[in-house]
Parts: sequence; C-alpha cells; structure tokens
Amino acid sequence: MAKWIVRACVVVIVLVAPASVLAQPGQRGYAKVSGTEVYYDVRGQGAPLVMLHGGVSPAEMFGAPLTEMAKHFKVIAIHARGHGLSKDTTAPWSVEQDADDVAAVLKHLGISKASVMGYSFGGGIAVQFAIRHPDMLDKLIVVSVAYARKGEYPEMQEAFEKMPAMADAIGGEIAKSPMGAMYPGTDWPTVMRKTGELNKKDFDWSAGIRGIKARTLLIFADADCIRPEHIAEFYKLLGGGQRDAGLDGSLRSPNQLAIIPGTTHYTLMASPSVMQYSTDFLSH
Repeated sequence: MAKWIVRACVVVIVLVAPASVLAQPGQRGYAKVSGTEVYYDVRGQGAPLVMLHGGVSPAEMFGAPLTEMAKHFKVIAIHARGHGLSKDTTAPWSVEQDADDVAAVLKHLGISKASVMGYSFGGGIAVQFAIRHPDMLDKLIVVSVAYARKGEYPEMQEAFEKMPAMADAIGGEIAKSPMGAMYPGTDWPTVMRKTGELNKKDFDWSAGIRGIKARTLLIFADADCIRPEHIAEFYKLLGGGQRDAGLDGSLRSPNQLAIIPGTTHYTLMASPSVMQYSTDFLSH
C-alpha cells in the first residue's frame, strides 16, 4: 500500500507493507481511557514490549517489525487515539495524553511493567511514558524523534505549519487510497488537521529526559529528518558521549545510540538492523 507523507506542502507516496502482509491480530480489544477507547493487539510470548507506531497510520510499525519482535517478546501493539482502529474525542491530541493512554492500556491488561519501543510520533509517546510513568517502564527504545522542536529541519516545521489548511484535500485523497480501505472508519481530514496542529507546537523535553533512569536505546537514520547535532545532544542528555569508555568499555554509558546507514526517516523501519539492535538491547 502507500503511505502519504506531507513535506513542504507536497504529498509524497512512500511504499510500506500492504494489508495482506500485516501481522494477524492476536489478543485484541479496546481499553476505555479518558473518555475514549484505545485499541490494542497482543501477540507473542516473553517479556512484555509495547510497540508504538508513527503518525497517521499504524501499518508501518505493525507489519514486519511487529511480527519480528513478537518472535522474542510479548508485544502489545497500541493504536494511538484517533489513529488506526482507536477512537477519538474532539479534544486536541497530545503525546502526554497518549503516554497516559499507554499506561491505562497496560493496567487494563494487568501488566505492571513493560519495555516500550516507539517510532517517530510513537517515539515521542515513548519518551513521555518514560517521563510520566517511570515505575511502569523496564527498557526504552526511541526511534527517530526529536526531544525538542529545534531538532527538526525547518522544511519539516514548515510542512506541519501548512498541514491544517491542507487537511481536507489530503484527507480526501487518503480516504480513497488503500490506507483508507484498511481503516474505513477513520476521519482522514481530522487526522491530518490534528497531526498538523500537534506538530506545530513548540516543545523541549530535555529536563524530563535527564531524569530517565531506564536503560535506553536511541535509533536514527543516517539521513534522518532530525539534525545530526540534535541526535548527539539527545544521547548526551541520557549520559552518553561524555568521555572515553576506557580500554575495557567499563566507563561507557549504559544507554546506547545506533545510526543506521543508508536509511531515511521514512525507510528506517524497513531496515532489519532496527529489529536486530532492538532485540539485542532488550535481551541483555
């Protein structure tokens, strides 16, 4: 199928996994959270791992990546409110509310503690979950997201600034696409408007990130939509990159940073390296 990405007021089509190869649902249902219902899908066995998708469509995260991670862990795939199969309210979106929704879903499932892996928009939710619900977090994997708006390239900021005015046109096209058929109950103009409004907001999570105690893996593309100096600063906020690790590596940070060569923000989740690094990190 095609995923629609708005960049500098141009709709770009990027190939992602078609519906036919998306992972088949396991234990699935809805959790009532703060005035709406959030969809979850549980599969696999082992230590619990929450997986959080990127913006607009869950398909990119919940195809091959979910299938691979479910070979090793008990994966809880959560659709953010207003996305995929989850329901919405009239309130604006916020990653803080989405992080609280993740905590509510885990409580609904009787899971007291889990690792969390999030990509892009889902990476922001994962960071906020670590800040707001530290006692429920085991390990953290953050894939391709900025910790402050200043870390994004200006063309990305410009695209989000213009997105609300383009929401009806973009949403109408998505509704007629294979993605629209995958999620027929979705109000796509509203999704695009709320996506733009959410990403127009200024933010800086550096203070909260400094307080994260859980072991953390950061993963980025070598041609990401985030400035490379911002990526380095993110790692430094977590205690990495402060000094030489020593001959035996004993002085290194417990947290890790991976830069995947030959990838962009939009192709990163298709790289097997992301799953390999994530699996190794969670298993040790």
